[in-house]
Amino acid sequence: MSEVVILHNPRCSKSRATLALIESRGIKPRIIDYLADPPSLAEIERMLNLLGLEPRALMRHDEAEYTQLGLDDPGLGRAELIAAMHAHPRLIQRPVVLANGKAALGRPPESVLAIL
Repeated sequence: MSEVVILHNPRCSKSRATLALIESRGIKPRIIDYLADPPSLAEIERMLNLLGLEPRALMRHDEAEYTQLGLDDPGLGRAELIAAMHAHPRLIQRPVVLANGKAALGRPPESVLAIL
């Protein structure tokens, strides 16, 4: 198995539950506090490609930044939305788990089991 990586927010119940589920399988993932260490533009692009999602589908629409930055504007392109997630990592849905050349969003936590 390749390295398992989790973009984790310890204040998020889904993120904590996903981490616990991974660890209960005897896996010690590399934990990235993505709020303190935001993924690069290329890393966000890679996650989107592995998840098969467009940028808005990985964004938390209920965060204040989403409204303040006008990210619901349909005229914004992929690069602009990715740049917003990089600059404001709270906008990224959590947790994202990367393993075995695949990615999964831990909503619900059990959805990550398919890539482990």
